[in-house]
Amino acid sequence: MVYPAGLLQIRVWSKGRSTTASTDKLPIMDVETLDFTFSNGVENWTPYETSGWQRALMTAKAASVTVTAKRNIGDAGNDYIAGLFMTNGEDANSGLDITFPGGSVFSMPAVVNVTSIGGGAATDVSPLVAEFQSDGEPTYTPATT
Repeated sequence: MVYPAGLLQIRVWSKGRSTTASTDKLPIMDVETLDFTFSNGVENWTPYETSGWQRALMTAKAASVTVTAKRNIGDAGNDYIAGLFMTNGEDANSGLDITFPGGSVFSMPAVVNVTSIGGGAATDVSPLVAEFQSDGEPTYTPATT
């Protein structure tokens, strides 16, 4: 199944890591882009018995989701993210759920790194940009058929 990226649904955990109720997972208005990045830790070594051929083992993973939106004052999801711009430590912990067309869901506990809450040219609409960096193992729930 192919689909336009605009069919993805993103929800931010509005009670931080203690969010459990689906009603506390808020959609974010005016999202323009959603970019996934995965990085992997690979350990490499070359033992004598492989005649110079390298061996490798995946030893770590990390995920990052960057959300670029327009700052929409009054939207609960947008306001929640913007409100994290001055936080540090545990106060910057939250998470997100991304639902794909077809119903599969990617859920990730994350540190929210807000990088922009406004500005631009006089004729621009103010941005809201945040990077959700994985803090622990995400879950992926396949769609049920």
